[in-house]
Amino acid sequence: MYDVTALGEVLIDFTEAGTSENGMSLFERNPGGAPANVLVALEHLGHDTAFIGKVGTDMHGVFLREVLEGERIDCTGLISDPDCFTTLAFVGLSPAGERTFSFARKPGADTQLAPEELAREVIASSKVFHVGSLSLTDEPVRSATHAAIKLAREAGCTLSYDPNYRANLWPSAEVATEHMRSIVADMDLMKISDEECALMTGISDPVQASALLLESGPKVVAVTLGGSGALVRTADGVREVPGFPAKVVDTTGAGDSFWGGFLAAFVENGRAAGDVTVEEAARFARMGNAVASLCVRSRGGIPAMPSRSDVEALLTA
Repeated sequence: MYDVTALGEVLIDFTEAGTSENGMSLFERNPGGAPANVLVALEHLGHDTAFIGKVGTDMHGVFLREVLEGERIDCTGLISDPDCFTTLAFVGLSPAGERTFSFARKPGADTQLAPEELAREVIASSKVFHVGSLSLTDEPVRSATHAAIKLAREAGCTLSYDPNYRANLWPSAEVATEHMRSIVADMDLMKISDEECALMTGISDPVQASALLLESGPKVVAVTLGGSGALVRTADGVREVPGFPAKVVDTTGAGDSFWGGFLAAFVENGRAAGDVTVEEAARFARMGNAVASLCVRSRGGIPAMPSRSDVEALLTA
């Protein structure tokens, strides 16, 4: 039994890393991809996880499989396809650690996962099934995502969703909105950033946006507020949970690390999503805030995920 299984992209983040002697930008190869980041965060917190997706058989795909297996993530559902090129993302960093993205994904291997390639037995053996929104941008992975959600619901999994808007991967904001909203009603747990509130609900205020999302299907909603922490909402109320101060080096994986911490605390709590109180959700978010605070102090997504001992030390400091 897996605590959390995630479907979606695992890719290379080529993260800006200074300049060469000739003044040219240098990029560091970091393993990443939002669903994979979430799973690594969970593994570091002591949870059994599995990944479903696709990479190429090129050097980057081989590297990514080695990384995930090295993190003890079950890769039964990770397909290596010789006909696809592993997806790459080039990440520019501002002095404050904020990111800009350029993707090599036309098409990337992550978009080529087909419904018939899903590891159904892995989904059926999962407590929580998690998806992002990059698997909704293209076919056939869009159909695979919808099919996997149906399988997870039939298997009794708790369904988790973290939409991750990247404008240059969609033909328009309108198309992005349509597809990113299309699976909200199926979800039990949902996380968005404050910047995604308007896209997902039409309202930019996190308090009002979280209320609309809760009415749409999810039982627990979290809105990350950058360095300020997060807001959580359940049927019995809304609560803002302050973050932990951190010297930010790289925000890559910040939201993913938060959600990994949140899901870890949810699984450890042992209650169904519909039974979670706002007090419990606030505790989950505090765990997520601690994980994210440690993550942003280092470079990269997967390489920056903290250990359980470091997270607990911050929580009890």
